[in-house]
Amino acid sequence: MEIRNRVALVTGGAHRVGKSIALALAAAGAHTVITYLHAVDEAARTRREIEAHGVQGLALQLDQREPAQIAALLGAVRERFSRLDILVNSAAIMERTSIFDITPEDWDRTLDTNLRGPFFMAQAAARMMLENKPGVDPVIESETSRDAAGCIVNISDLSALRPWPSYIAHSVSKAGLVALTRALAVALAPSVRVNAIAPGAVFKPPGWSDERWSRLSRSAPLGRSGTPEDVAQAVLYLTRSEFITGQLLVLDGGRELR
Repeated sequence: MEIRNRVALVTGGAHRVGKSIALALAAAGAHTVITYLHAVDEAARTRREIEAHGVQGLALQLDQREPAQIAALLGAVRERFSRLDILVNSAAIMERTSIFDITPEDWDRTLDTNLRGPFFMAQAAARMMLENKPGVDPVIESETSRDAAGCIVNISDLSALRPWPSYIAHSVSKAGLVALTRALAVALAPSVRVNAIAPGAVFKPPGWSDERWSRLSRSAPLGRSGTPEDVAQAVLYLTRSEFITGQLLVLDGGRELR
């Protein structure tokens, strides 16, 4: 899919990895919508950085655990752009909890955010993508090919393949996101392609020391950590590659091999 003049939506795009993805899409020429939950100021800054690339930007608050908010969000995107071409499900939470301390509320909060939310985002986005028609759109102001109606990229992580015992709910949610990716790829083919990315060490978690992060980074066969920009470039690759669907791209410097 050609990215220029498309409309992209990146959940959790105000900061961290989501921000890098949003800015990469904007730099490639996509009008880019980001969502945020609490990061109001960061979302405003990211929107300005998006628009600095000469495209339209929009920042909308969203609690993706709530289907009604998802519906309202897509309504706002429709009102502004009349279409949607690319969805990146990046928003997630990651809470460290011992297996014996996890409560039903902890479990539901993680699974609702990391798995239930992306499903209903994909469902609503796919409906809108399937409305895309060839020709000139008054907002896009360009005629583009319509070999596919849209593209969805889900951001999983390495815990989907190598469960982290202190993050059991998170690991289960991310493994579920990979399964969801495969199911959606079949259900939405051939009009909407769906793929996933499993980053490894690309962003130092809050509270980690530099020494701990360096030790983890050196444990990969490539001997270093990645960057959020590496994830962003992988999103661009999967968006542009029109013969890939239902796949998981592991982006971990080879760490999964050990």
